[in-house]
Amino acid sequence: MTVPAPHPALSEINDAIRHAAKIARRKANDVSLIAISKTHPADAIRPLLEAGHRLFGENRVQEAQDKWPALIEAFPDTKLHLVGQLQSNKAEDALALFDAIHSLDRQSLVKAIGKAQDKTGKRVPCFIQVNIGEEEQKGGCAIAETPALIAQARDADIEIAGLMCVPPLNVEPAPYFALLAKMAADNGLTGLSMGMSGDFETAVQLGATHVRVGSALFGARG
Repeated sequence: MTVPAPHPALSEINDAIRHAAKIARRKANDVSLIAISKTHPADAIRPLLEAGHRLFGENRVQEAQDKWPALIEAFPDTKLHLVGQLQSNKAEDALALFDAIHSLDRQSLVKAIGKAQDKTGKRVPCFIQVNIGEEEQKGGCAIAETPALIAQARDADIEIAGLMCVPPLNVEPAPYFALLAKMAADNGLTGLSMGMSGDFETAVQLGATHVRVGSALFGARG
């Protein structure tokens, strides 16, 4: 049996998740750490895999297609999540490679994913991305339109895992995380993809089920 190689940054993040969960009287095992490996090459990812981590996130379908097949062949229990914006014409490619999609944010993408599911016979859980800060420059479904998009996705037989958000920069994220948690509860959803390197502990305390951590694990982007 291969002993996992130590990875100090991974251990530190996992310890922080456990501490935040304890404060919130939650189980740390209810929080999934997604290591955001976008822009980082395979040789930067491999140490995390060798340390036993198996859940990763990528921003672009093409980039993931280029670097992940060989890594997944070497570590076949790896799970890959798409956390970046998805173009409708890439829906079938995304279903082929990813185990979850965190950026379902519009009706045209619902249709594209539904069509890809029908064609391939594969379904993957999807998070509805909410533009929680109502920022014009950011992707995500408008807050007021989120219930309708959830209904459309369910009608298309898409499995809705929960809601996802990226709060505005340089402001206290807690109110945005709390709002997303309320929206999820109001719509009968339990999954909350929220929290990144600078605020994942706050997100865990407010109910995050998936935190997306990149720079704290990998350092600055390549």
